[in-house]
Amino acid sequence: MVEIELDGQKVEVAEGSMVMHAAEKAGTYIPHFCYHKKLSIAANCRMCLVDVEKAPKPMPACATPVTQGMIVRTKSDKAIAAQKSVMEFLLINHPLDCPICDQGGECQLQDLAVGYGGSSSRYEEEKRVVFHKEAGPLISMEEMSRCIHCTRCVRFGQEVAGAMELGMSHRGEHAEIETFLGQTIDSELSGNMIDICPVGALTSKPFRYHARTWELSRRKSVAAHDSSGANLIVQVKNNQVMRVVPLENEDVNECWIADRERFSYEALNGTDRLTQPMLKQGGEWKTVDWQTALEYVANGLRNIQRDHGANSIGALVSPHSTVEELYLAGALVRGLGSDNIDHRLRNAEFAAAEGVRTLGTSIASLSTLQRVLVVGSNLRKDHPLFALRLRHAVRHGAHVNLITDKAAFSHADAWAMPVAQAEVSDAAGWVQTLADVATAIAAEKGVTAPCAGTASSQAQAIAKSLLGGERKAVLLGNAAAHHANASTLLALAHWIAEQTGASVGYLTEAANTVGAQWVGAQPQTGGKHAGQMLAGGLKAALLLNTEPEFDSAAGASAAKALGQAEMVVTLSPFKANMAFSDVLLPIAPFTETSGSFVNAEGRLQSFHAVVKPLAETRPAWKVLRVLANLLDIPGVAFETSQEVLARATAQPLQASNATQAAINLAAAASTPAVASIYQLDGIVRRAPSLQLTADARQEVTA
Repeated sequence: MVEIELDGQKVEVAEGSMVMHAAEKAGTYIPHFCYHKKLSIAANCRMCLVDVEKAPKPMPACATPVTQGMIVRTKSDKAIAAQKSVMEFLLINHPLDCPICDQGGECQLQDLAVGYGGSSSRYEEEKRVVFHKEAGPLISMEEMSRCIHCTRCVRFGQEVAGAMELGMSHRGEHAEIETFLGQTIDSELSGNMIDICPVGALTSKPFRYHARTWELSRRKSVAAHDSSGANLIVQVKNNQVMRVVPLENEDVNECWIADRERFSYEALNGTDRLTQPMLKQGGEWKTVDWQTALEYVANGLRNIQRDHGANSIGALVSPHSTVEELYLAGALVRGLGSDNIDHRLRNAEFAAAEGVRTLGTSIASLSTLQRVLVVGSNLRKDHPLFALRLRHAVRHGAHVNLITDKAAFSHADAWAMPVAQAEVSDAAGWVQTLADVATAIAAEKGVTAPCAGTASSQAQAIAKSLLGGERKAVLLGNAAAHHANASTLLALAHWIAEQTGASVGYLTEAANTVGAQWVGAQPQTGGKHAGQMLAGGLKAALLLNTEPEFDSAAGASAAKALGQAEMVVTLSPFKANMAFSDVLLPIAPFTETSGSFVNAEGRLQSFHAVVKPLAETRPAWKVLRVLANLLDIPGVAFETSQEVLARATAQPLQASNATQAAINLAAAASTPAVASIYQLDGIVRRAPSLQLTADARQEVTA
């Protein structure tokens, strides 16, 4: 440790730290633009100049290493004069039209100009003009004359997102930040550039000119798409979600969110929202009141239970639903005497539950891993924030090995990080490939292999990588979870993890996949699983927050199978499943209801509604509770979602990634059903700007 004196205060920081780090530790603010705690040091804005004793001139705090006994003054006349001079230079070419800037009110330059800027300018020449750039449907570069060349956006792309999509061309007053060769910004994390831009140069294209920052109410929430459980600030005006930005949480999402979380809110205000209960009568849809719709459903379920037995009733539920909703859906179905409920809509294998499948380690620990084996995942697109952490680990010497297919690893830059070893093959070959790795590990350690395999050169390279290092993980992706031989893949991964000292776990697909397992949203006593229900095994089907045509392995055939049922009830925020449903009940999306999600690591996070439910929309937990009451199901008289949560989580989460399945090397006959990045759920599918991105266009043409 090194001790310095900062504004008369003694501060101890690690050797190699900069003056800026010491100031952060001491709680002293030094004005800056280019410095960001998550990015490398550029030292090109010079706003952080400070007075260092014995130094002939002011020094940049972000790029000046601390030395023992150093004396630093951040508020001396010398420091303030230097900072004011820098501000004068920054404002020479900057357009002074803050009232029309979309960043007005949350702009670092605007804030610091008040403290360090002059009341008038000595610059009388014409200001430079930078023409706008077209960067795609998410980021607006209409006001690049405002750019102060801090290069935060450039460094973010290169260091965090792994794709350097922006760069600086030319020099001096001709310097510009731009994409090159007419490219757009296509990273799945691109929206974070908007947050870290300290001026109004990069702004949100969907949000542009929709509201002023001081008009917005800010409310906390949790991401409802992938399994990271990213913390959000949802900004609201006139009972409408206007913008979504990250809430910093170092253990979960740091200060980043994926574009999927940031821009999907557009669907919540779209024309496809279901606003009133609807019944299909004589082949035509008619709006009805809630009492009529719920009584119709209750009477229909009673009649089908009487005529066909309880086992003819089932529920297909989305793992993007809340813990409370999934628990009550299970209570409703089981209260009728059925065990037909399942959230595993994209699975091809339906093994009996042997504990809750989780990540097997903390999300934060992904940043510090030294050896990783990823099986069956397009990590960058499936889990952008997990990929971000592994990318950080690789930059610090980690080895990432992968076993996946060509769709997930089409070329060397597909994961936007260096990959140590990549075994790319059809999904049918993953079991044998993993068996080969196990055989190579067994040969290296002199133990008996769990099955017959061939220690190929590639398998040996992966084995040697996993046997090195200290902090390790074997991670199974969405395609591995949905694989026809998922249990065998898990058994092999578990054996490899035991032999190499690694953790083992699933990246998990949806916002609440772990929570769905925790509350038993899958057959517990031999009921029909999702595959059987989607094959036409039901007379009455409850569809909670899901569109089986898009959300299940059955695909288009799901519509035909469900169309044979006597009654299909869809609970959705959108006009969904209209071709084969008999009842549509408008339920609130995550922004309009209270609830809880459990992320991949098993972290339970609760949230409140950020806006009132739209029109006649109702929270799904309330709809399910009232329906259960109409059916005289006991034990569901809950008044609040917190009461439901307490009942649902009364038993502690029993995480276990072990398996009793035998290792079967027979090749799988089917290709795993995996949703692409902007088709994951109904909200994302209906977000216009996301559907205009390069990723979405590739999904359509694939």
